[in-house]
Amino acid sequence: MPIELKMPALSPTMEEGTLAKWLVKEGDEVKSGDLLAEIETDKATMEFEAVDEGTIAKILIPEGTDGVKVGAVIALIAGEGEDASAAAAAPAPKAEKPAAPAPKAEPEVAAKAAPTPAPAAAPVPASTDDRVKATPLARRIAQAQGIDLASVAGTGPNGRIVKADVEGGKPAAAAAPAAQAPAAPIATPAAAPAGIPSETIKLSNMRKTIAKRLTESKQTVPHYYLTIDCNLDALLKLRGELNAGLEGRGIKLSVNDLLVKALGVALAEVPDANVQFAGDTLVKFQRSDISMAVAIPGGLITPVITDVVNKPLSRIATEAKDLAARARDGKLAPEEYQGGTASISNLGMYGIKQFDAVINPPQGMILAVGAGEKRPYVVNDALAMATVMTATGSFDHRAIDGAVGAELMAAFKRLVEKPLGMLA
Repeated sequence: MPIELKMPALSPTMEEGTLAKWLVKEGDEVKSGDLLAEIETDKATMEFEAVDEGTIAKILIPEGTDGVKVGAVIALIAGEGEDASAAAAAPAPKAEKPAAPAPKAEPEVAAKAAPTPAPAAAPVPASTDDRVKATPLARRIAQAQGIDLASVAGTGPNGRIVKADVEGGKPAAAAAPAAQAPAAPIATPAAAPAGIPSETIKLSNMRKTIAKRLTESKQTVPHYYLTIDCNLDALLKLRGELNAGLEGRGIKLSVNDLLVKALGVALAEVPDANVQFAGDTLVKFQRSDISMAVAIPGGLITPVITDVVNKPLSRIATEAKDLAARARDGKLAPEEYQGGTASISNLGMYGIKQFDAVINPPQGMILAVGAGEKRPYVVNDALAMATVMTATGSFDHRAIDGAVGAELMAAFKRLVEKPLGMLA
């Protein structure tokens, strides 16, 4: 029997992906560890390695195919001693048929049980989670948070409940009464105006995910914004001194590396801001893991620098450079861009003075950093010229009150203007 090569789940929440490119062809011999294909997930393009040895007998899913379900058979491998041509001639595996519906009660039995016709009752959702379509990760989160999966609306393929549906503990809305007016339909995007030269570009899985997640963030997360100005002169001086000392090791600190460190230490000083909303509970983190926004072709990804408080700046700089490079090449592992307790987005290199960033759910805050520029600034009660940076924090008001957000921003400003404090 040929070995079935199935679409892998390359992240805990992956349910489908794009088979971007085959790296082998029919007739090729492969062994464990050989690269077979490139799979595009919602965040990166990852290489798929062979586990079994044999000969590629038949490729069932051509490269470039979108929406390939996890577990779908994408190729057949003829094992050792097996005729590859015979394996290729074998019929393609059929998709599993859905379970047959439960038999309906006979009319005579129903008539005996209820001689008087009764009004039809609204269908009742299954009372047990086992009857609900949900991913294993969604089931674990629901069990930990005490959420009844039968009351959750699934947004995954075929209505399957996924991680994002249960993270906020948001139960599905109860069935509306018949007299209630129907909800307004979502507006369909307008077609391009006729007569204007244009092209239609198909959305990648990454762009679809970005659109969905950020729309949900702005619609469901009550954002508020706090803005401060920071004098960068002391931080820039310290950076120059540290880079002079690190030159022999080939390490160069960026301003962003120091800002990542400052945000991590500020979160440690104000732990009530290092939280995320989780429905009926609040998750309070004991460690500062900072997601840094990195622009890549076709979208955005947020690799995570873990345990920022306890890492020296030299290691933060090394990790940030490596993560950013591999992010642009699409080579990050899922655990390197998932998680994080807060985010930082820096557009200063583009000359942007100030902006408001959208929170990356389920995180509770994101810091938007602008460019450092020479401005009149009060130094020691006297007006002087200083290098000033504007930073804006976006906060989830469900988890972080205004006073707590202000305390975090004040701590960040103090650490930036007196940077030795984050090295102690």
